[in-house]
Amino acid sequence: MARIAFYAPLKPPDHKVPSGDRRVARLFVEALRQAGNDVFVASRLRSFDGAGDPGRQAIIAARANKIANRLIDRWRRQPQTAPDLWFTYHLYYKAPDWIGSKVCSALGMSYVVAEASVAMKRAVGPWATGHRAVVDALHRADLVIGLNPVDREGVQPFIAPGAWAALPPFLDTRLYREAPRVPDGPARLVTVAMMRPGDKLASYRLLGAALAQLLDLEWTLEIIGDGPARCDVEATLALLGPRVSFVGEAGETEVAARLAVADLFVWPAINEAFGMAMLEAQASALAVVAGNSGGVGTIVAGGQTGLLVPPGDAAIFAAAVRQLIEDPARCTALGEAARRKVAREHDLAAASRRLGGLIEPTRLRRAS
Repeated sequence: MARIAFYAPLKPPDHKVPSGDRRVARLFVEALRQAGNDVFVASRLRSFDGAGDPGRQAIIAARANKIANRLIDRWRRQPQTAPDLWFTYHLYYKAPDWIGSKVCSALGMSYVVAEASVAMKRAVGPWATGHRAVVDALHRADLVIGLNPVDREGVQPFIAPGAWAALPPFLDTRLYREAPRVPDGPARLVTVAMMRPGDKLASYRLLGAALAQLLDLEWTLEIIGDGPARCDVEATLALLGPRVSFVGEAGETEVAARLAVADLFVWPAINEAFGMAMLEAQASALAVVAGNSGGVGTIVAGGQTGLLVPPGDAAIFAAAVRQLIEDPARCTALGEAARRKVAREHDLAAASRRLGGLIEPTRLRRAS
């Protein structure tokens, strides 16, 4: 059993605001624990700077440096409390890890990173400091675990040979179930997404534009999620009338219950990394219609577990939704295939075994 210091610079796993990122951080903690490790949160410092403010980045970096120095001093004085390995989840130019690599270099510990990305266009400009911090961390990393294969090309030049390891996104499939579908009545569409400016709001707008082309069909749309752009989301979907209902923020149990009684998951996924909500939907035996951006294609198998369309095209998105509303038997078959695929390839138990097989050799190599 290894003692593992866990750090999520974008959002700690116990952060009060729900998001896909927090969800994945919690899943990593649970997977590491199920693999037999003693896991604790090493720091809750958020290094996120969404505005591209070099001054703010300098302040965060200074705070991170003080935290790293305190941890190094504590663990040198009390080596029996020191971790065997540091695990950082999700670092990119807006949320780099200024703590883990410094601590590991000072104490000779293994440094593992999961879900890292590098955007070379950020090497100059307002996020150049964060970009350099990510590159420095990757140079120090003993192992980089990739959830999204799209990230590999950008990361590869900055890591040691053989340091990359793929791990499919995962969840605890026991939370999700398939309820009997209602044979008659409107098709029940559902989506789960935060309501934020930027790509999320753009996806909601495209969803509204697409569904406005399907008013000749019988369907309803349930939206699970909330956020600062809620008024904008409600405004953009207002033309769809009472077909649309807003659930607001919901916990994992309620989300699973609502997915279980839906018929089809719909989300344009503009600039989506991979989309945990689509994984949850498929675990609930729902077919998915989504924009084929980022790593969405690694979650949704086009033509097998759902329909993937070019991102940003409302007409093609609407046509794909129409296909599955008008062919409920195909929609059901895709959903059943989706549930089997998630159970086979994306379950927490399988991810825990895979993580254990990656972490332990990495720790032993550094310790030897």
